Amino acid sequence: MVQGAQGKGGGKDQSRMGSILKKALLVISGICFLLFGAWRPSRAIVDRVVAVVNREIILLSDLDQWKGPLVAQIKAEDRLEKQEQTQDVLRKVLDRMIEEKLIDQAAKKLEIKLTAKEMENAIEEIKRRNGFKTQEEFEKALAQDGLTLESLKKQLEPQVLRMKVVGLLVKVETKPGEKELRKFYEQNKNRYVLPETYRPAHILFRVSREDSPEEVQKIEKKCQTVLENIKKGADFREMAGLFSQDASSGDGGDLGFFKKGELIPILEREALKLKVGEVSGVVRTDFGFHILKLLDRRGGEWTSFEEVREKVLTDYNEREAEKSYGQFIATLKQKAVIEIKL
Repeated sequence: MVQGAQGKGGGKDQSRMGSILKKALLVISGICFLLFGAWRPSRAIVDRVVAVVNREIILLSDLDQWKGPLVAQIKAEDRLEKQEQTQDVLRKVLDRMIEEKLIDQAAKKLEIKLTAKEMENAIEEIKRRNGFKTQEEFEKALAQDGLTLESLKKQLEPQVLRMKVVGLLVKVETKPGEKELRKFYEQNKNRYVLPETYRPAHILFRVSREDSPEEVQKIEKKCQTVLENIKKGADFREMAGLFSQDASSGDGGDLGFFKKGELIPILEREALKLKVGEVSGVVRTDFGFHILKLLDRRGGEWTSFEEVREKVLTDYNEREAEKSYGQFIATLKQKAVIEIKL
């Protein structure tokens, strides 16, 4: 995250604010959005004022620059529902723009400006986060999006300045003790659940589209015979090596670990019905007939406080910073004259 300049409020405070208020300010995400696939407003828009903030206006065209990608994500098919969701997006985007306008006004009032070094740091942060190794590679990517280094700096400057203003004006004292951290952990325990994974093995008897109903029936019967042998005590791993028509046969049918949603749904559903060591019945998929065995299952349980203490501390600090930022914006709004015309 871009660091603020040394000055009023202290360099450490600015650095911490620059890091933990990234969600509230959306600086880096906004920067990357500008760089890679910014949505351009239609020239057909009939412009009008949608808000007035301390006598400074926000135009519909300003709002329209940022609503496009968000509106495109709305998947509601019902016309009225889509209209409501679109209006909700517009209100949220406008609220963000009002916040930015208030921060810009605070910068002017307090005569807070950026240094060349701060802009240089911002550019370097973008290069790092987007994986550019050389300046030439970076400038080539800019050119593909119709930008130069100078035009990028011009677009970036308001965002980086807002970061500096917040770093200077928002004060966060986060020195929680063990009691506060443990309480936060208990209240947010679901954040610290290990992702559940499972490890199935299978024996596959392939069926192709060209197979006749009689051939499919024979294949299913062969699969059923192998399953009966396993139930009588035959080793699953050996049966997989002998009969499975999948690449995993050399590993005894072992498919490795999966997270939920990674395996085809019907196999996942059947595998998760099993206890570790249990074998399924015959399962039909588009690939053919399967016999499943659940080899292992992990996760799904809470991680102890001691194991995630550093993450709990980070999450706690982020929450406190966002609360401070929200209070800062609320104070600016209380002192401002804001008129919404959306």
